[in-house]
Amino acid sequence: MVSDFSLFTSPGMQRIPNGDPHGAAARVHAGPPIFYSLHNTRDGRGTWLITRANDQRKVLQDLDTFSSHRSLFASALGDDWPLIPLELDPPAHGIFRSLLNPLFSPKRVMALEPSIRARAITIVEKISESGKSCEVMKDFAIPFTVGVILQFLGLSAERLDIFVGWAKGLLQGDKVQRSAAARAILEFIDELAALRRKEPADDFMTFVVQAQIDNRPLTDKEVRGIGVLLFVAGLHTVAAAIGFDLAHLARNAKDQSLLRSEPERIVLATEELLRAYSTVQMIRVATKDIDFEGAPIRKGDYVCCAAMIANRDPAEFEDPNVIDLAREDNRHTAFASGPHRCLGSHLARREIIIGLEEWLSHIPHFRIKEGTAPITHGGHVFGIENLVLDWS
Repeated sequence: MVSDFSLFTSPGMQRIPNGDPHGAAARVHAGPPIFYSLHNTRDGRGTWLITRANDQRKVLQDLDTFSSHRSLFASALGDDWPLIPLELDPPAHGIFRSLLNPLFSPKRVMALEPSIRARAITIVEKISESGKSCEVMKDFAIPFTVGVILQFLGLSAERLDIFVGWAKGLLQGDKVQRSAAARAILEFIDELAALRRKEPADDFMTFVVQAQIDNRPLTDKEVRGIGVLLFVAGLHTVAAAIGFDLAHLARNAKDQSLLRSEPERIVLATEELLRAYSTVQMIRVATKDIDFEGAPIRKGDYVCCAAMIANRDPAEFEDPNVIDLAREDNRHTAFASGPHRCLGSHLARREIIIGLEEWLSHIPHFRIKEGTAPITHGGHVFGIENLVLDWS
């Protein structure tokens, strides 16, 4: 039950041209349903790795046995405070989730859609007018998605490059880079919270600093935990998803032509692309010794539920490594499952759909530019870079 497989360092996971980290991750299904990965975190710590989708659901729904409190961000600073509500356990999790849910509801996202679409159109029209190729992550995916989250926070996009640099350092950097990025983000969120206490605005951070739970205002650490989570989660994951999706369409002319001729299919296709190119792994911490489906998990052990592995499970999906844009009844877990299912899933889904719709409606048939190669990587969040598309 022990393996050298790692979502960080195994073949296909390291930063390489024309890599396929999702395909590399799917290879674990040839082995046992649960095993201990010796080096499956950024710091080289081992984790139990749950490969089957149904077993992952059991872990993610059992909050008593598998805690989400890891202080993932704060640990980079030597602190111990949770990202909220991601790293809270019951009953605190339910209290904060109820507080924040209305801000990310389908109704709220629908109200935001016109401004999201306008942002996508502005960016893609500029790309269309300026030439016959672009580097998609730098020119489209990142400015679009990060601009949406900055607007949500009530910020302008003037410092976009700086914010993206922080996210890259936090998610992909070494120990020193992670610590520096975490400190910069923390200071920024604390300053923004202080500003909104003095100068309220119609934005997310003003809501947080003015909110109350149990008839009391939120503490500074609670405000920080909410603000940092939204800021970090919005800086990378959705942009990476759009990048993988456009890379797929660039390599698969038939799928691209289908969505162009029948754009109403984009909504359903997005679910299949979310399944096939999931970007996030969820880590839980065992709160007690337990024999879980034959695995002797001990209190304090890390347990990894990687969405990109569950979503290629042959027991869950027919031909899981075939990307079928017409696939229905798609029970993917790109946004996790259980009580900690991604708070921003409705917003993320609409960003991806709108991004694909506007890209396909403005940009002619595209392919990966000859002589270039996208660079992919695994890790805590899978990513893609240097995606140069050409429509000359």
